[in-house]
Amino acid sequence: MIEMWLQYNHLDREYGYLPGMTPARIAALLGLGEPSYVRLIQEFDTRAKDAAQRLLTDPRCADLVDRLPIPKNATIVGIGDSVTSDRQSWLEILRHAIASRRAADDVTVVNAGLSAHTSAMVLRRCVALLTAQPPTLVICCLGINDVTRIGPEPSVTQVSLDETIRNLAELRRLGRILTSATWVWVTPPTIDEARVAAFPGFRQGQSTWRNEDLAAVARRIQEFADPIVDTQSVFGRPPQAELQGPDGVHPSLAGQAAIARAVIERLSLSSDAPGPELVEPR
Repeated sequence: MIEMWLQYNHLDREYGYLPGMTPARIAALLGLGEPSYVRLIQEFDTRAKDAAQRLLTDPRCADLVDRLPIPKNATIVGIGDSVTSDRQSWLEILRHAIASRRAADDVTVVNAGLSAHTSAMVLRRCVALLTAQPPTLVICCLGINDVTRIGPEPSVTQVSLDETIRNLAELRRLGRILTSATWVWVTPPTIDEARVAAFPGFRQGQSTWRNEDLAAVARRIQEFADPIVDTQSVFGRPPQAELQGPDGVHPSLAGQAAIARAVIERLSLSSDAPGPELVEPR
């Protein structure tokens, strides 16, 4: 359970304002020795790196990474929930793919994902997320926690659809004010409802998700003017079995790699005419 918790949660990120958030102290809070804590983090990172290398064995994918319209010394910030904060997420796979193919470009990838956060919770923290390291490109993937339903026979989602879209639109508005970054949206992927219903942790907390709710969020996101990565068309509805993890909500490593590939393909569109240019060199 500690390993699974550590995969998605970052105490130093969520509580970085507290003094002394060192690896040794975080390890102690989790009941681990520092060597075990460091080893687990390295294992997650190795899996993400290996997934990136598998993507790059496809010559087309490698070529797309080479042609991504991202300038030298760019900073890419990924905003999201546990789908992004996952230590072997699509963003970590993207980071390794760029580092492997374009090391000389010195591109920085910042994972600002916050596990269990809704769009409203991220909105509250967005100023720090957007200004800590001024981004060249922001990639935002939110919505899964917004549509969580709680309790027996739940009648509402944790955040209403209209409020979700309002929060995302406000996040984008603040992004324009606080940064000069280009923005890309990633729709929340579909979930495996049967696995969700059977997962002990979700049963204990009486938490559930519905693909119809996620589809509604994705449809509204696709109305935004910015470039969109539609993960739901990649995963399918219901999702392909190998793309979702045991709990039915968090993508497997194969699912995260599929998202990373979709992001690479969408970003690379600006290298081909027609299509909007995503990132202008500063």
